[in-house]
Amino acid sequence: MLEILNTPLDDLLVLKPAVHTDGRGDFFETYNKNAFAYAGITDDFVQDNQSRSAKNVLRGLHFQLAPFGQGKLVRVVSGEALDVAVDIRTQSKTYLKHYAVLLSGENNLMLWIPPGFAHGFLSLQDDTIVNYMCTQFYNKESERGIRWNDGLIGIDWGIKNPILSEKDSLLPLAKDVELMLK
Repeated sequence: MLEILNTPLDDLLVLKPAVHTDGRGDFFETYNKNAFAYAGITDDFVQDNQSRSAKNVLRGLHFQLAPFGQGKLVRVVSGEALDVAVDIRTQSKTYLKHYAVLLSGENNLMLWIPPGFAHGFLSLQDDTIVNYMCTQFYNKESERGIRWNDGLIGIDWGIKNPILSEKDSLLPLAKDVELMLK
């Protein structure tokens, strides 16, 4: 059974799968179409991505413009990451609010991020493997992002100088991104 944990942001869900453990190890379903439909997630997944990151690598905050907006089902296969979603739906009552959750290979939690959210994560251990299934294909022309340390959003990443890609270090502030979203 899949436990559904609501968050303060509409449509953003933390999912806790039932883990079956015995002397051999453990087993759980990472995706079950019927269980996810019961949780209200009826989107089809078309792409599956995986990254491996060193400790203190921060990736994000990324999103794609409509009509290429991606819903993402995010989980950590091994290691640990602080996973963050930011509501960028301009008509939402939680616009530019964020939610952070610790995902790990130990807790097996998953985060459902619907289209209309920016996403990023901070790797808290070396060799952290993050897997995310997407509801839309990657579209380079619609790829956008928001700077990780934007004061308007106010995410407490718990780190002052994360390891960033050059692209992520040059992302605009949310006030500049808002013009793109309208």
